[in-house]
Amino acid sequence: MFFAHVIGTIWATRKDENLKSFKLQLLQPITAKREKAGPPIIAVDTVGAGPGETVYYITAREAVIPLPVRMAPVDASIVGIVDRIDIKA
Repeated sequence: MFFAHVIGTIWATRKDENLKSFKLQLLQPITAKREKAGPPIIAVDTVGAGPGETVYYITAREAVIPLPVRMAPVDASIVGIVDRIDIKA
């Protein structure tokens, strides 16, 4: 799992049938210290996150697991909203 900030919502007039009930969010991957960690990505939102929230997401083949379908063209899925990150020094 990885951390990210939701920086926007993707609006699509057409998308795969298996994704019709889900939002697509634009994510900025971050480290646990909230520093940028690579370029933005698009992820399927399975938890109802919104712009400005910190989330955690999964990628690759596992990204389809949170969806109620067996197969879908998904590379990343948001699976949780982060309330806070505590790092012990």
